[in-house]
Amino acid sequence: MRLQDKVALITGAAHGMGESMARLFAREGARVVLADVLEREGTQVAASIADAGGDALFLALDVADEAHWQRVIAAVVARHGRLDILVNNAGISGGVLDRLNTELFDRLLAVNARGAFLGMKYAIPQMQKAGGGAIVNVSSISGLVGQSFVHMGYNGAKAAIHVMSKAAAVQFGKDGIRVNSVHPGIMPPMLTSVTSADPAVREMALANLPLGRAGRPQEVANAVLFLASDEASYITGAELVVDGGYLAQ
Repeated sequence: MRLQDKVALITGAAHGMGESMARLFAREGARVVLADVLEREGTQVAASIADAGGDALFLALDVADEAHWQRVIAAVVARHGRLDILVNNAGISGGVLDRLNTELFDRLLAVNARGAFLGMKYAIPQMQKAGGGAIVNVSSISGLVGQSFVHMGYNGAKAAIHVMSKAAAVQFGKDGIRVNSVHPGIMPPMLTSVTSADPAVREMALANLPLGRAGRPQEVANAVLFLASDEASYITGAELVVDGGYLAQ
């Protein structure tokens, strides 16, 4: 198993890509902690993983709240004694109609960028104590290029995740901590999506995509698994694009 006995914390794990990651990590032998604001759904996913023979725990977490992060990391260490892997996956969509909304800009930065920063802030000291670890930050193709159908705050937040990952890789590599980012392309709509969930918008976005289809959550989970595993032991500060060829054009 590729993550045998590793302790992994995955945010946004109650549904979608995060749920796929949690299930995959558990199958690969990790002791998985799922974190999300969706407590009922997250508890159900953790119970399902445990019923299948995995080791899973759900903890409520608002990634934009620093006190929440302190409690969650403390709970992980209290249960498992250490933290080996952090996946900063939680986020909200920028696919909205009002793309000049200041309140949404602030919220996008708070959840998507600040959330990833706080995760690293509290995970890194635990990884330093353990002698190393792996952090995978889920950004987006929106963190690499501009797009017409998302709020610019979403692009900005995802770009921040991209560059923060590189900065953390440089700053903490000496501690044996690897930090990389994953950049999904067109995936099933997020729960908070509006314009990017519109069938007409999605058809337009997919029209010239080299692979001709939207991605699947499992395909992103596979990329995250690789970067979190020891198979990627000499990879840090890198970005792995999972986009069906979107950026190749």
